[in-house]
Amino acid sequence: MAPSSVVLTIEKPSNFSLVEITGSKTSMFPEKEKAASPKQFTWVLLLKVHRALACLSWLATGAWTVFAAAKKRLALSEIKEEEPTNRGRLYRFIRAFVFISIVALFMEVIAHIKKWNLNLIQPLEVEGLVQWSYMAWLSFRVDYIAPLVLILSKFCIVLFLIQSLDRLFLCIGCFWIKHKKLKPEMDEDAYDIEDGSSFPMVLVQIPMCNEKEVYAQSISAVCQLDWPRERLLIQVLDDSDDENVQLLIKNEVSSWNQKGVNIIYRHRFVRTGYKAGNLKSAMACDYVKDYEFVAIFDADFQPNPDFLKQTIPHFKGNPEVGLVQARWSFVNKDENLLTRLQNINLCFHFEVEQQVNGLFLEFFGFNGTAGVWRIKALEESGGWLERTTVEDMDIAVRAHLHGWKFIFLNDIKVPCELPESYEAYKKQQHRWHSGPMQLFRLCLPAIVTSKVSSLPPPLITAKFSIQIYMQPFTYSMFLILQMGIWKKANLIFLFFLLRKLILPFYSFTLFCIILPLTMFIPEAELPVWVICYIPIFMSLLNILPAPKSFPFLVPYLLFENTMSVTKFNAMVSGLFQLGSAYEWVVTKKTGRSSESDLLAMAEKESKSSNQEKIQRRLSESGLEMLSKVKEQKAPHLKKKKRNRLYRKELALALLLLTASARSLLSAHGVHFYFLLFQGLSFLVVGLDLIGEQMS
Repeated sequence: MAPSSVVLTIEKPSNFSLVEITGSKTSMFPEKEKAASPKQFTWVLLLKVHRALACLSWLATGAWTVFAAAKKRLALSEIKEEEPTNRGRLYRFIRAFVFISIVALFMEVIAHIKKWNLNLIQPLEVEGLVQWSYMAWLSFRVDYIAPLVLILSKFCIVLFLIQSLDRLFLCIGCFWIKHKKLKPEMDEDAYDIEDGSSFPMVLVQIPMCNEKEVYAQSISAVCQLDWPRERLLIQVLDDSDDENVQLLIKNEVSSWNQKGVNIIYRHRFVRTGYKAGNLKSAMACDYVKDYEFVAIFDADFQPNPDFLKQTIPHFKGNPEVGLVQARWSFVNKDENLLTRLQNINLCFHFEVEQQVNGLFLEFFGFNGTAGVWRIKALEESGGWLERTTVEDMDIAVRAHLHGWKFIFLNDIKVPCELPESYEAYKKQQHRWHSGPMQLFRLCLPAIVTSKVSSLPPPLITAKFSIQIYMQPFTYSMFLILQMGIWKKANLIFLFFLLRKLILPFYSFTLFCIILPLTMFIPEAELPVWVICYIPIFMSLLNILPAPKSFPFLVPYLLFENTMSVTKFNAMVSGLFQLGSAYEWVVTKKTGRSSESDLLAMAEKESKSSNQEKIQRRLSESGLEMLSKVKEQKAPHLKKKKRNRLYRKELALALLLLTASARSLLSAHGVHFYFLLFQGLSFLVVGLDLIGEQMS
């Protein structure tokens, strides 16, 4: 049996060598080698060729699929109107950036293939125009571009860390609320159930505009609110410009009026001021002075019958409370990936931001619906103003400056719909992020010069109440003055600057511009914890209020960065009062929940047609009108669905994918994968492949 190893030693010092042979099957024993047969060699070659062909086929199939999707989107995409100047400028900037990055990538690939070591090359040894251009680019990059990029990246990283700390403190506050089981308390016996006159007068408003998919469900739900009928008035504020929709809503209101519900229909012929103008016009009615509270519901909201009994008692015994806000819930949160990602964002907004600010600061932004206002608070704060597209935030800020306190009820949920198409969601986000910047410009002088009259929040009151009463009058006035300065600082720096301006600025600048730029400027490379560890940790915090959405952690992180271009563009347009800042587009509804309500209504009517209980149903005239509308719209419904191409998203997709290719040359692990998947995310959104397509 042959030995497993042989050691051969040559004793001559000049020719000393040591050879170790492991195993018996080695070249030192050619007689023991088994020659490979030509047949086996052929099979090995065929197997390798098969694998190569399979890989090429997979790549070709994937490329063809993407190409076919892009071709389909190009063929079916609508021709957009010319965009406002600011949008065109942003797109031209991104396009120029993409062109420069492609040229830089081309030069980097040539340098990588030819293995240029420019540190060892003297200027006289440069061969060719390409090598000279590459050396000139490196010198210019190191001397001029890298220092500027470093300064900008450090500035954005500081903003990123500050915003992350703010979000972390909000989450800690939410954990404290859960641990201590803190929540607003109300007097359950505030009103005598047997005595209807003890209930306050409540006005309910339903503003809507061309909401033919959802008007019936909202009117039906509001008409079934459990409140004495003589103490309740419902206003349907219709701004529709479609006469058929107007007739449908009129018939629906008439049918409920015939059932004894105190409901009226109002229509404006001139739709000025959008929703704010609609609400302002309704509050100008003479009979409004007889009412103490007003509840507001958008057309797709369906409050439960006990909504008023769960919210109105919080005003009893609290004359300083001006607003009680309920939480939203979503009937279509599992409809598609887009609605799931929206649900994560809004769950964090209500569970963490609104609840923490409401409990500890007694101030938050009014959500525009599913809330109850004290009419006195609205009047003292100046009422509804038409100066911005965020009239809800406007009235909340002015009421806060006048000393009114807000209560947020996280346990009271009102069902509504989420936008199911990216087009509708993008328009909604543009309005939500441009409006606050408009308001900030308008309110900043008023915030700085206002004489804030309010007591400190409960926690600060508990700490200083003894000192205020025991110290001289001047000390108490000093504390109130300090509290006024603190409230102004909270409004300016936290409410507006940090959460409305800094967040979209650094998200777009850091992750969509600086990060791909640093792939071509390695002197300014971002650390891994900036692009990976902290974003993932913050995404985990955001997803905690919606634990069932944990599998969508990575898509959520990528989608939030993808939406940063829309939010940044909206923020700039609102801050500098550009044309698109005043756009108001009614969010498209699908009426999915109203379909289920209609089926349930049909079953109930078939079983109990003689019951006196008011049921959710459409009137016969309303059904006839609805059928006429469908017949008129039938030719349009037969058309193919029109999809949009989003140029800025596609340009950023190309930029990020180009940067990922450059990162691959430098063997960057985390940077490459982040840029690759972020670029693919922009591509999916740019081709309108997320959510439902609009018809």
